[in-house]
Parts: sequence; structure tokens; C-alpha cells
Amino acid sequence: MAWLIITLASSAFRGLIHVSDKAVLHKYIRTPLSLILLIGVTDTIVGFVLFCFSGIPNETTFFVNISAVASGAFIAFAVILLQRVLYTQEVSRTVPITQCSPIFAALLALFILNESISIIQWAGIVIAVLGSILISLKLDIHTSKIFLHKSFYSLIFSAILFGAANVMGKLAVEELPILYTQGLRNVTFGLILVCFAFRSKAITDVKDLINQRSPALILIMTNQFLTAQVGSILLLWALSLGPASLVTTVSAASILFTFIYSIGITKVWAGVLGEDTSNESILIKLLSTVFIVAGISAIST
Repeated sequence: MAWLIITLASSAFRGLIHVSDKAVLHKYIRTPLSLILLIGVTDTIVGFVLFCFSGIPNETTFFVNISAVASGAFIAFAVILLQRVLYTQEVSRTVPITQCSPIFAALLALFILNESISIIQWAGIVIAVLGSILISLKLDIHTSKIFLHKSFYSLIFSAILFGAANVMGKLAVEELPILYTQGLRNVTFGLILVCFAFRSKAITDVKDLINQRSPALILIMTNQFLTAQVGSILLLWALSLGPASLVTTVSAASILFTFIYSIGITKVWAGVLGEDTSNESILIKLLSTVFIVAGISAIST
């Protein structure tokens, strides 16, 4: 069960990524495109560096290389959706919904990897979806009506893309070296983000961050050159050792790490993440997180 420990370690790193990104989005930049652009540039650089270390395998098939490219592309579009929502929403409400990706990974694995889904696992799917809906509910204080936040649908689509990325990553690492696969994913991921965010407003914002020597640059560089790479490589390593559906399920433990990090940081530095720290809000987030974790745990049985 080495893959289990490796996946949990990956989750701890990936939970920190979301909190750091939210701090940058909330305090330092004027448009989410600025962060997307910076992430794209750094990941493209890291991808080419990984190519230099890993080299190109002598015997590879077109299909497995396309699987790695597709994995990077799915992550890119998922991150674009996630960052745009994070710009205006609380990190502890946003990230748990995207961590429904094991649901969609399990469904994709049913058709692509020939994995079966039991009745208990289907029950887990329902529970996890209910948890996602709960954390997205908002109370209109003027009408006393509860409604589903419009960002829910974007985040669910992001979760589908994350699930697809893990399944394609599993197909890739079955034949390709982990560092080469990560390099190929990074270059694909980075170039898509750069193409999407390469706009005058984002470029101007990034120039201002550089001229002002903003602390945001330290957060972003640390995140993308260290935290994100360690988290991603550990996840690929786990995928190479264990079944895609189970690894993806356990990886959703990043929800718990994100929840713990965001609440802890907000208690120490109030306002740094723009989080609602009322007792009612924390209770709803905690209850929703428990639902989602219970659901994805059932999927892994």
C-alpha cells in the first residue's frame, strides 16, 4: 500500500497550492489572468527542465505520448476554470467541489480501464455529489431562500477534467518514465495557460508585480517551482503503483488539508484569504467536506 502513503503526501502539497493561489488572487493581483499567465510560464520552464533530466525514452508509442499530452491539457482547462472561480469565491468552498474528480475518474475508468463500480461505490458517488451541492448553497438574507451558487457548474466541469487528467495520466505512466510524463504534461499545461492568458491587462499586471517586487512573486515561484511539482510528481508516482480510481479517490484528501490550512491561516492572519470564518460557515464547510470524503471513501471500497 505504498501508493496510499504517497498519495496522501501528494494531497498535503496540493492542498497548500490552492491556499497559496487564493492568497495571491485575493491580495495582490487585479485579474485572475495574471496568475494563470505566471503559472503557465513557470510550468513551461519546469517542463523543459524535466525533459533535460529525464531524456526522451527510446521506445514509446504515439498513444501513450498523446495520453500524457491529453492529461496536461485537461489539467490546464480545469485550472483555468478553478482560478477564475477562486478569484471571487472562498477557497474552502471552491476546492472541495473540484475534488469530486474521483467520481468522474471512476466513471471513465469503467469504460477506459475496464474497472467495475459496485453498489457501495455508486452510493458514494451520490453522497459526494450531495456534499458538493451543500458547500455551494448560499442563503439570501433578504428573501431567506437558499440557492445554488452559479460557480458550482464551472467547478463540476473542472472536476470532470481533473478526473479525466488522472485517468490519462495513469495510461501514460504505465509505459513512460514519471519525470518524462510530468515534463510532457507541464509543457502542454503551461503553453495552454500562456496562450489563454497572454493579454495586455495580464501582461501589465505582471510587469507591475515585478517592478514593485511584490511578495506575490515569491508565493507563485515557490508554489510552481516546488510545491506544485512535488505534489504532481508524487501523484504520478502513486498512479504508477496503484489503480487510477483508488489513487484519485485518496487524492481528494487534499480537501481536508485545504480546509485545515485555510482555517488556520485565516485565524492567524485575518482577511488574507477573504474567508468567511463565522461558526455557521465553518460548520457547513466541515459538514460538506465530511460528506465528500465519506463519498469518495465509499468509492474506494
